[in-house]
Amino acid sequence: MEFLDLASVLLVLAAVFGYLNLKLFKLPTTIGIMLISLLVSVLLLVFRDALPLLPEAADRFVESIDFNKALMEGMLSFLLFAGALHVNLGDLLDQKKVVSIMASFGVILSTFLVGGASWLLLPLFGFEVPFIWCLVFGSLISPTDPVAVLGILKTAGAPKSLETKITGESLFNDGVGVVVFLALLGIAVGGQGDHGISGAGDIVQLFLWEAGGGMLWGFVLGLGAYFMLRSIDNYQMEILITLALVVAGYRLASQWHLSGPLAMVVAGLMMGNHGRSFAMSDKTREHLDTFWELVDEILNAVLFLLIGLELFVLDLSGKAVAAGAILIVVVLGARFTATSVPVMLLRRKREFSPGVVRVLTWGGLRGGISVALALAIPKSIEHREVILVATYVIVIFSIAVQGLTLKPLVANLVRSQAEEKEEPVPPV
Repeated sequence: MEFLDLASVLLVLAAVFGYLNLKLFKLPTTIGIMLISLLVSVLLLVFRDALPLLPEAADRFVESIDFNKALMEGMLSFLLFAGALHVNLGDLLDQKKVVSIMASFGVILSTFLVGGASWLLLPLFGFEVPFIWCLVFGSLISPTDPVAVLGILKTAGAPKSLETKITGESLFNDGVGVVVFLALLGIAVGGQGDHGISGAGDIVQLFLWEAGGGMLWGFVLGLGAYFMLRSIDNYQMEILITLALVVAGYRLASQWHLSGPLAMVVAGLMMGNHGRSFAMSDKTREHLDTFWELVDEILNAVLFLLIGLELFVLDLSGKAVAAGAILIVVVLGARFTATSVPVMLLRRKREFSPGVVRVLTWGGLRGGISVALALAIPKSIEHREVILVATYVIVIFSIAVQGLTLKPLVANLVRSQAEEKEEPVPPV
């Protein structure tokens, strides 16, 4: 299919499923669209024999979509920039120690915990996956997704500091997680193609170049756009400049082997804070916020639609699904550990509410980036399918179950804190 044909079908499906969700189910939009697309996929697969033409057409359509390319080289740049645009830099700096530890050390710790547990558990289901490939799986499932959780946190009345912790960590650990994944993938393929990495020195060099260079490039992009916006007062042109920043900036980062996700986060933070305060008129701020909010909502709708439709390209087996279900517990346990350690390390210097680790654990949703990274594993790798199926099972559980139950969990935390003390709810 041509790009415009694909885009037309995806937008129509996202609009129809979104409408059905608003009228019938009234779930958070992205979660509702994903669940409806997943339900439609299941029904088409169940009735494949009775209605062969429709499932076959759907199968061909989904197979024509390169999910990894669509997300990692297309939508992700817009989503991360839009997400960072609305993060208050002052609030983020107040939580910088917690966010930086969870987004770096937390991702690495989770990678090894999930990888080690997977190496021990997968043979019980008949899958002899080498340790290095278990680490690759751990690296792709460890980054959390800021998309589904933001709206839920806001409607739950979550403390601002808690919202900042989860949002900031999610924005930055996407970039860190991709770098860790690429490093481990390079070791796993053992020098095949362009991924060959020979040792620890190469990993450190890759991390410093991609992560450090990506953040520096994002700063340069944000600074350049800031001076351009400051010199004019035309909201149409200013929005166009931010669009150019995202498209060209992300593409150049990829060409130079820098972390495009981290570049977009830093550029978005600069535009949303320094640029918003000193380079935009009130009219420009209003139009810019509306534009990027729409871009964010539309792309999120399409992304979660694609997650549900990806069921068509999976070679599902009972053992792989069962392994994925068991690994849900492993991933949650690793997340709990990865959030507990920073809290314990920093507890002497700052106050944390008793339920913060529980909310950080349950609020660490996995999403499209994990599926995209799993699909990036070369098809020639024999362990690819079990990794992909396990990833998909965990992502569906994370979005559907954790996403839908996070709001009452946060509301319960806020309520219990308010009951314990007469003064306003303390910072989390």
